[in-house]
Amino acid sequence: MSSPSASLALWTSSWLAGVSAPDDVIDAMADWAPMHLVVAADETTAQRTGLAWPSPRADGVASVLTAIRAQIPNPSSDAVIELLLPGPGAVENLPPGTGFSRAALTAGQAVVVGLAGTEGLAFVPTVEGPDVMRWTVFAVDVLGHYVHDFSLGEAEFAMRDAVRGAADALGSMQSLPTRTLPTRSNEGDPRTRIANELSELMRHRYPADIPERAMRVLESADRVSAILSVARTFAPTEAPTAAAAVAREELIRPLWAAVRSARLSAVAAGIASSVPRT
Repeated sequence: MSSPSASLALWTSSWLAGVSAPDDVIDAMADWAPMHLVVAADETTAQRTGLAWPSPRADGVASVLTAIRAQIPNPSSDAVIELLLPGPGAVENLPPGTGFSRAALTAGQAVVVGLAGTEGLAFVPTVEGPDVMRWTVFAVDVLGHYVHDFSLGEAEFAMRDAVRGAADALGSMQSLPTRTLPTRSNEGDPRTRIANELSELMRHRYPADIPERAMRVLESADRVSAILSVARTFAPTEAPTAAAAVAREELIRPLWAAVRSARLSAVAAGIASSVPRT
């Protein structure tokens, strides 16, 4: 699993569908942090939800689930659980000029929950420490349709290409010009580093009801992400020149964009299989 927001979105949809128990969701989120703080973004949201404000409380994931259940009492065609992964140049589905948008962009992730065409809630996680995660809850308008770059089939095809592209990008790092350092760096075997990256992603569990095809896309996206994470910092023995660093970014930027789009499509497909969508 690539992010706390992806975990929350998938496990929540499975729980609302009756496939997973609340304890399953709580256990899955505990893998990200044993303590979860929850706070409303403003006084109005606090009054509406009963959540703490302005200081967070250690209410845990159970209070997040209570707030979500209030937004979606029963799964229906109007129910929306949407993962957002915003970033520079990728701000679709964010309401412009809002505190929620700024927080989601800073975190690079969020989950929107509610009924289409009504005011719902958005949950934005931030890491408070090695064992603590904070969820800030915003009141937001829930869209009837969220824009996705890929269908699930397109995402699967894109990830097949991206696996090859990421491997090529990592290989090309060794041929980029470098500048000599007084002391040579030793960053370790890239294959070992990729395996470690993958191991970290794979320790987070998926609900049992996620479709097989969506799972394949998510696993492929994790492989590409692991390779790109290593490629972004990998230089065999020396530091890259400024020009080489720019060339590196140009190689891997479109691959990161493909990973983001594939994850969004796969998570949306996983949610749709549990909670009917419009």
